[in-house]
Amino acid sequence: MNSRFIPSPDAEADVLRRTPTAAVVTASYAPDLERCRLLCETLDRYVSGVAHHYILVEHRDMALFRQLENSRRTVVDERDLLPRWLHAFDDPLSLFRRRIWLSLKTRPLRGWHVQQLRRIAISAHAGEDVLIFCDSDVAFLKPFDCSAFWRDGKVRLFRRDGALSGEGHEEHRIWSRNAGLALGIEPSEVFTHDYISTLIAWRRETVTAMCARIEKIHGRNWVEIVGASRKFSECMIYGRYVDDVLDGAGHFHGSEEFCRVHWTGEALSDEEFRRFVAAMAPEQVAIGMQSFIGTDVGRIRRLIGLD
Repeated sequence: MNSRFIPSPDAEADVLRRTPTAAVVTASYAPDLERCRLLCETLDRYVSGVAHHYILVEHRDMALFRQLENSRRTVVDERDLLPRWLHAFDDPLSLFRRRIWLSLKTRPLRGWHVQQLRRIAISAHAGEDVLIFCDSDVAFLKPFDCSAFWRDGKVRLFRRDGALSGEGHEEHRIWSRNAGLALGIEPSEVFTHDYISTLIAWRRETVTAMCARIEKIHGRNWVEIVGASRKFSECMIYGRYVDDVLDGAGHFHGSEEFCRVHWTGEALSDEEFRRFVAAMAPEQVAIGMQSFIGTDVGRIRRLIGLD
């Protein structure tokens, strides 16, 4: 195992008296290798204030992604993060094109479920104070200092206030409700905030405390509790833990999104892509082209001036 990837001491870091250390965390998989390579290049070029970058992948993708490692970047095997009773297989129902994770303790899980579990699990192994989550289909276009994620010893929690109270958010409401169940929050408590985005930060010690709470309430491993439903969001679980359980302690809220994302639809033409970039808000420093849309990575590299 890479020597950089070791458990941190049990004593909690006193981030109120010093500048916290930060790590960027990216969960990825083989089809997104070139997108992840682009992320790494632009992160190294534009982002400051980062002590390390962890890329979390399935065991069979380790050798492929190790080409991206350097002195400040480690590729982490999910087998070092998740319980050994969770096993990955080629799924015959998809003609072996997709992967499925099976166990006797969870529902059948897809790759996007397990990527979320990895993001939570890295907190028990990383040594940095703040974990900054960035998807592998993101590219930085402007300089960005990660000090934007903390203020006076508090970490920035991304939150869209009341976003789930409107039409068209039923799936997010289910994720929020399931987060409450995992955390032992009364189902009658209605919570309408949304915490889902990319390029967001969590306090590492808060994540480990969140997992400990889930295990104390249910008497089982937190992976088993979260994975008992296929409808969950790691961002919702963390957000509701901070706001509902901790009453916001150790955090301040921010609704501005640092990354402008093209979530759905078709791949953008060159001119549409240029307009998309031109429409970035002043605080936005990165763009995300959802990988399933199929935008060619070579086109993205050319259009942002890397080729």
